[in-house]
Amino acid sequence: MKNEEKKNASDNKKHQDLERNREDSKDQFLTTNQGLKINDDQNSLKAGDRGASLLEDFILREKITHFDHERIPERIVHARGSAAHGYFQVYESMEKYTKAGFLQDPSKKTPVFTRFSTVAGFKGSTDLARDVRGFSVKFYTEEGNYDLVGNNIPVFFIQDAIKFPDLIHAVKPEPHNEIPQAASAHDTFWDFISLMPESTHMIMWAMSDRAIPRSLRMMEGFGVHTFRFVNKENKGTFVKFHWKPLLGTHGVAWDEAQKISGNDPDFHRRDLWNAIDNGQFPEWELGVQIIPEEDEHKFDFDLLDATKLVPEELVPVKKIGKMVLNRNPDNFFAETEQVAFHPGHIVPGIDFTNDPLLQGRLFSYTDTQLKRLGGPNFHEIPINRPIAPMHNNQRDGHMRQEINKGQTSYHPNSLRGGCPFQAKIAEGGFDSYPEKIDAKKVRERSKSFKDHFSQATLFFNSQTGVEQQHIIDALSFELGKVGVAQVQERMLGLLNEVSNDLAQKVASNLGMKVPERKEQLNHGVPADFDPERYEPTKSSPSIEKDPALSMMHKGFGNIATRQVAFLCADGVDDNSVDEMKKALKNEGAMVKILGPNSTDVKTAGGKSLKVDEAYRTTASVVYDAFYVPSGDKAHKAMRMIPKAIHFLNEGYKHCKPIASAQENGLVEETYFWKNLNKQNLAEDGVIIGKGKSSEFIEAIGKHRFWKREEKDSIPA
Repeated sequence: MKNEEKKNASDNKKHQDLERNREDSKDQFLTTNQGLKINDDQNSLKAGDRGASLLEDFILREKITHFDHERIPERIVHARGSAAHGYFQVYESMEKYTKAGFLQDPSKKTPVFTRFSTVAGFKGSTDLARDVRGFSVKFYTEEGNYDLVGNNIPVFFIQDAIKFPDLIHAVKPEPHNEIPQAASAHDTFWDFISLMPESTHMIMWAMSDRAIPRSLRMMEGFGVHTFRFVNKENKGTFVKFHWKPLLGTHGVAWDEAQKISGNDPDFHRRDLWNAIDNGQFPEWELGVQIIPEEDEHKFDFDLLDATKLVPEELVPVKKIGKMVLNRNPDNFFAETEQVAFHPGHIVPGIDFTNDPLLQGRLFSYTDTQLKRLGGPNFHEIPINRPIAPMHNNQRDGHMRQEINKGQTSYHPNSLRGGCPFQAKIAEGGFDSYPEKIDAKKVRERSKSFKDHFSQATLFFNSQTGVEQQHIIDALSFELGKVGVAQVQERMLGLLNEVSNDLAQKVASNLGMKVPERKEQLNHGVPADFDPERYEPTKSSPSIEKDPALSMMHKGFGNIATRQVAFLCADGVDDNSVDEMKKALKNEGAMVKILGPNSTDVKTAGGKSLKVDEAYRTTASVVYDAFYVPSGDKAHKAMRMIPKAIHFLNEGYKHCKPIASAQENGLVEETYFWKNLNKQNLAEDGVIIGKGKSSEFIEAIGKHRFWKREEKDSIPA
């Protein structure tokens, strides 16, 4: 009996030990899934501190493999997306820098498929979440598929791919309650960020209006990493990729973004689809920053650091071609959902660098596609098939479609005459860039990666006053959602490294004080950086501002595809509608007629004017500007429609242009009218009177009148 009691006690202890091991304890060591204690979870194993990541890094592979396979069939990140077909055409041959075939002939159009996405949200989340946007392009070239996998922000949160699972786990809904959805304003995200100073630069971008774009058609795209061009002489050149939208780069107001999410969570998807459906094809120019290899160490940052960008003030962007998206997918699942992008899908003339974030992605993407798309044959799905012929000895596997003939499936062979053959370099065979490597295996990062704040400061200083205030408001909102004071204090300490003024204003909004600096957190890279003799010093940035980092620095002007709401009711003046509508359409804007019901309104001339949306079924936040045509009867009717008055109040609150062809009309019923400077209405983006189409068009071209935010808040 005693032996049995001892056995039971022993079994209970083992069970308790096992349960204790599963608890979220505070005194446990980090281990692999096999129980091996991990000494360094911050750095992947590399061939030297600036060298390539090594395949033998079993800790990196285990961590990313588990992450890649956590959710299926939905993408772990970039789950919510929309896409379109199109083409790319180079402006002039780039043979001086690269032998990539699709960058040689200006007369050739290369087919592309481009997918845009949010990062953190699930498939059912909103388009207008504050988030990074994916911007990935698949080029179907004659040398094979090339995938330019990027984002709408040129930098990233982390420097080493081994931290990617941690980043996404932190920003995703918290695991104990699956809250919040598609939002970074919660404890776990900011806890992680506050302990990762390298994320500070990216945070500045994510808290800016770049993270809430007006349209997918109106945002930039970036390759993020530094890549290599390689020409026929095998000479390498560093390159950064940029997509520049021809419609300009625009954002929305945060209050507006939240309301759009409620009124039309598919706002960006619908906008892209409708633009293409209406023949208003989105266009981007592909730009490159070319950096000779001999200039690799001439900057005050490391080119291999994905948390850094190359300022356009230092290296201008050269426009080399244009992408046009001109066809919507025929089937969302078959194309947009099943498309598989991979930064490792390259062609001769384009190659990698030793960026440790990029190196990890080269493993992760294939691993993810294997799970998400059912096996190793995802390349046979029609949207993923190259136009270049495929010949290899890979066979079988789940969902194999190609029927390979013959008895050989190996190389070399003689039974099939050696076919398929290896291609010589002169025949287009790919050869990796022969970068010299002479280093020890280490699990660490180069000291040249230790400047975490200089470019965050550069970004903040480069913004207009309006944009800076939006960043302050965003940080105040996000950190105000954090329930742990210690996390908030750590973030204020990091923000103080960027700008004391920024930190003080956010702290004031939180009702806190900026903590005293206890140690030097930032270490810069001197201009004469020598990787063999580098010692950290205080950073001295080459420039203090870069206008290209601001969305507002150039102004706008182009109103093509802008959505202008005409507020109408029975009795609206025919000429007032027709003249403004014609003027706007000549500039490429889209006119939407709003009315009391969804059928039509009767004009003063007795005509029927088709209504696009009834006031009750739409919202002001989905339009860019508002126009009220003249007509006494119409204005009298609209005074009795609270939603019509609300449209103008809310449009004014969100700093949008407003025009009315009639004085003493609906506009005078608004909250904001009594506080306007009637002597200079146009300066405030309010146009009153007949025959003012040119003034209204000019106002729309300015995008927003952000000075309104300085006034008392409009109750809308």
